Amino acid sequence: MAILNCDLFSKARAGTLPFTAILPVDPPPTGPTTPQPYTRGPWPTIYLLHGYTGSHVDWLYHSGINEWAMERGYAVIMPYGANYFYLDNDDTGERYGEYVGEELVDVTRRMFPPSTRREDTVVAGMSMGGYGAVRTGLRYADTFGAIFGLSAAMITDEVAAMTPEGGGNAIAPYSYYRHVFGDPAKVLGSDKDPKYLARERLRQGNAPRLFLACGSEDFLYKANLDYHNYLTGIGYPHEWWVRPGVHDFAFWNQAVPAGMDWLKQP
Repeated sequence: MAILNCDLFSKARAGTLPFTAILPVDPPPTGPTTPQPYTRGPWPTIYLLHGYTGSHVDWLYHSGINEWAMERGYAVIMPYGANYFYLDNDDTGERYGEYVGEELVDVTRRMFPPSTRREDTVVAGMSMGGYGAVRTGLRYADTFGAIFGLSAAMITDEVAAMTPEGGGNAIAPYSYYRHVFGDPAKVLGSDKDPKYLARERLRQGNAPRLFLACGSEDFLYKANLDYHNYLTGIGYPHEWWVRPGVHDFAFWNQAVPAGMDWLKQP
């Protein structure tokens, strides 16, 4: 296994951004119960997104992602997304959505040997990164064949109802959401709206596989349940994975390996 910390000048971001890559370049230790999926590549790859106030090394320091990747033969690319919800910002021209959905995939495919097959390319994330994963996977569905939304910040309905007079929420003020999402009145029905994007993917016949997970005591559980119910109502196939848990790595450390095993299912 190799862990690389890289700095990439991004045209979409108009600046340099770091990312961390986990590459399964060596076989795992052998043993009577140790799986050995090692190959020399190209590898199935997960683009794994961090949450609000986080960074590209959060998963490396707080989870077992390196062991899970090695055991299952996955490369993992972990980009830095600041606090932009992995969206393109109309005010500044910083295109974090395009960076993750197009540029980073293209660059890492040229740097390393990730598989270029859609079915081997996954975008995943937790909290803000969970929203980012669902939105990115649906927006760039020709690239990503599967999505993990973990305790995802599915708050577009909430954001759409915000006004300067009413303010924001307990996380951030109205001005932050206005800056990140643009005019709240224009969010629903746009490519920032995961419900709209799910409908479009069904209509176009290119819906990625979707693993939606949330702890039953998570403060975002109701928002995730609402999205699960919405997907069920429109007939979007997905896995709804709920276990006892709150909004923390104790839960995500259960959900990620469960999602990786789910990927193997037909």
